[in-house]
Amino acid sequence: MPKRVLTVSPMPPEKSAYALARYSRSPDSVADSIDWVRTHDSQKFLESFYFQYGHASIADLGHVVICFEGISELAATEIEDEQLWDGQARSSRYQNFSKSNPIVPDELSEQQAALYRDTAAALTEGYNQIHATTSAWLADRLPRPDDMKEEPYRRNIAARAFDVARYLLPLGIPTGVGQVTSIRTLERQIRRLKASEYKEVRDLASEIAEACASDPACKWNPNEAAEPVAPTLARHVDVDCHLLDSRQALRQWAEQNLLPWNYAHLHEVDLLRPDNIAADVVASLLYSVTDRPYRALYEAACDWSHAQRNEVIDVALRSRTSRDELLRAFRGGPYVYDIVMDIGAYRDLHRHRRCQQIRQQYGSALGFDTPAAIEDGGMSDQYETLVRRAFDTAAQLPAADGQYILPFGTRARFLFKMDFAEAEYICRLRSGVKGHFSYRRLAWAMKEKMQQIEPELGRLIDATPPWVEDPLKR
Repeated sequence: MPKRVLTVSPMPPEKSAYALARYSRSPDSVADSIDWVRTHDSQKFLESFYFQYGHASIADLGHVVICFEGISELAATEIEDEQLWDGQARSSRYQNFSKSNPIVPDELSEQQAALYRDTAAALTEGYNQIHATTSAWLADRLPRPDDMKEEPYRRNIAARAFDVARYLLPLGIPTGVGQVTSIRTLERQIRRLKASEYKEVRDLASEIAEACASDPACKWNPNEAAEPVAPTLARHVDVDCHLLDSRQALRQWAEQNLLPWNYAHLHEVDLLRPDNIAADVVASLLYSVTDRPYRALYEAACDWSHAQRNEVIDVALRSRTSRDELLRAFRGGPYVYDIVMDIGAYRDLHRHRRCQQIRQQYGSALGFDTPAAIEDGGMSDQYETLVRRAFDTAAQLPAADGQYILPFGTRARFLFKMDFAEAEYICRLRSGVKGHFSYRRLAWAMKEKMQQIEPELGRLIDATPPWVEDPLKR
């Protein structure tokens, strides 16, 4: 019998997209389609069918592997902020991040850069000291079990100590990211990054396009002929002007129209099940350009007239062209979690793709978290002094550049919109004893909130309470 399942060895991404697109439009076998592509111009095909005629699904058929080295944690977070994204970043749990100097934003003056470097050096020194002190404290508190070998025991202790020390890592600390995306997702990513408020991120967007038009930097077979991985894409990645213009327009509208808000009520984890979809969209649009909780924005939008809500939506969409998708705020799920957490915890929860995520600007307004181990180990004064020094430094720098010196322990506000299946998955996975204590606490709070508003479904979430611990389990 002829084979019904055929595997195809890796091909250049644009040629793969061409071959499979032709396969869907021709009675030929896949082998014949691949042979056809060998003798025809894939760039010309993509120019016509993808970029001119708008057959967007074609670009989902070719995938590109890209790695980023020597970029800041802040830039890494922006790079990873795609829903249809697969990748990995360097782990702050298993690697010592003090061996590299933080990225210094290009826009800083000489005096500002010196202040930044001094504060970053102090944070790095504090990171090393807290890791050493915490390692000794944990080893004393958690002696090695008889059935555990010395090397795994030391790795576990070191990893748990890095969980604590990472609270002093600034967002400017270098990291590495590897990603696999479709050509379509890569195009969207580059255009979004070009609209970033951070110069490093905008520069990286241009470098991605340049890399796609060049021969690959790393080859599996060094003897094979090299060719650019996505040269057609590289010619069609202009800045996402709609994203840029809508952000500025919404921020201006919020400044001119929103009434003062009382900061008295702060919930670490809040959960709503919005029933007014238009109000949910309006609240989500305003969320990223204000410092207000989602609940406050949603309840305000519910009280507005249809005309007031439509005004916000029209402001957000007036720069939209036929090429632009609706903004992320128009997407959602039945449940909306508004979470105040430290940046390190967000870096972990940010990996969940089966939901819509929106963040507010990083800053010092919500303060910082202090791990219990720092308090128990007698390091609170040193830790708090360093964090407050970082906050003071950030306040003396331009707004976007100042975010690079903010430590992972800094609290910020993040929105997660999802269905119940994703909520159950996050609560179950992130509450486990193998996880970081910060997001374990948040996952348990997410479960409790769900049980309050959905008791019939909430009972299905098999989450582990944060007081159940097994520190040597990985």
